[in-house]
Parts: sequence; C-alpha cells; structure tokens
Amino acid sequence: MSEGRVIPVEIAGQRYPIRSSLDQEYVARLAAYVDEKMRAASESTPTGDSLRLAVLAALNIADELFRCRDINRARDGELPNAPASSSACSIAF
Repeated sequence: MSEGRVIPVEIAGQRYPIRSSLDQEYVARLAAYVDEKMRAASESTPTGDSLRLAVLAALNIADELFRCRDINRARDGELPNAPASSSACSIAF
C-alpha cells in the first residue's frame, strides 16, 4: 500500500506512523480500540512484554470478530463455530 497519507497514532504508549488512505478519524478510532485491548490484556496478564500483550490483544480482537461472524451466520441460518460465552478479555497466557 504505497498510497495514502501518514496518520500518527499512539498504542500502548508508543507512537506509530500509519500510512493509509482511510479516513484519519477512522484510523484513530481503530488505534484507540487496539490501545483499549492492549490495556485490557495488560490488566489480565501482568507482564512487561509488549509483544505478548500485542499477541493477546490480537487474539481477543480475532475472537470478537469470529463471534460476530458466528452471530451473523446464525442469523442467516448457518451454525456458529465459537463457544457462546463472552468476556472483555477471554484469552490469556
């Protein structure tokens, strides 16, 4: 992706220059959401390892995505694939 502008965001205290053609406010909302998930992961797993926290945050975001997909599939008459329970931080090391 060579097109777009650089949008500065901050996640877990680190600034990142994100190149995107998406709306700047939307990218900022995405970054804030990831930051929120990183904070939730750090609260449930006290570790100073930012890579581990990022992996946990990514797994929890993927879990949310899969659950939303399952809800949509169930609404369309397909069977869901994920367990029914839900929590703010359902995956941990």
